[in-house]
Amino acid sequence: MTVPLRFPNDATESTVPVSPPWSRRGLTLTAAALVLLGMAMLTIDLPVAAWCKAGGVPKEVLRFLNFSEVFAHSMSVAVILVAALVLDPGLAFPSLRWPALRWPSFQPTAPQERMARMIGATACGGLMVDLVKAVVDRARPRAIDIAAQASAWATFGLVPAGGHHSDANSFPSGHAAVASGLFAALAWRYPRGRWLFLTLAVSAALQRVATAAHFPSDICLGAAFGLAGATLFLNDRSSASTTE
Repeated sequence: MTVPLRFPNDATESTVPVSPPWSRRGLTLTAAALVLLGMAMLTIDLPVAAWCKAGGVPKEVLRFLNFSEVFAHSMSVAVILVAALVLDPGLAFPSLRWPALRWPSFQPTAPQERMARMIGATACGGLMVDLVKAVVDRARPRAIDIAAQASAWATFGLVPAGGHHSDANSFPSGHAAVASGLFAALAWRYPRGRWLFLTLAVSAALQRVATAAHFPSDICLGAAFGLAGATLFLNDRSSASTTE
């Protein structure tokens, strides 16, 4: 007698481990550590930027880093979240009615709440970075003469002449913020893939340095904002990693 194959039932069984890979406290401590690391990176910002700007990154490494940018660009990140929504039966499009718009926990169903939390965790850090960029100018490495700068602090408040306004928006990195927020959201929902998500997030952040778009301190602070924003939306409940 043959036994029929048995597949997980979304209504009754978990398809992934129920234990979350980290806690909100862990994310907060990691964000604080990234802030301290970013401050330390100020001491090597200029030499690292000069090396990258001179083409020091091997081409094959740069090719992979450029590919990983999809994990940090707003359009491709939206596609990744839509793919999760379509493929994961435990997610549902969030309600756009009041009071569901106020906070994810006000969503009418658990799948809608999960998706709302993932969207919020991914986007929050990037939005905070945009606010910082509105009041803090810092020239991008690609837009200035690195050798002419006395220190990394001299790049703050510096607006390159004749360039695009975004050339003064180096601090902090929005790409790093979005990538770290997406990492946190995906690892929260799919903990078995957390190391893959972490690798892509780190690679996406390093791509910004390798292409002379940001200084090392920019990506550290950007990642800190991304994780800090994620802590506002993600919770520690083990049911967050299960399907219903």
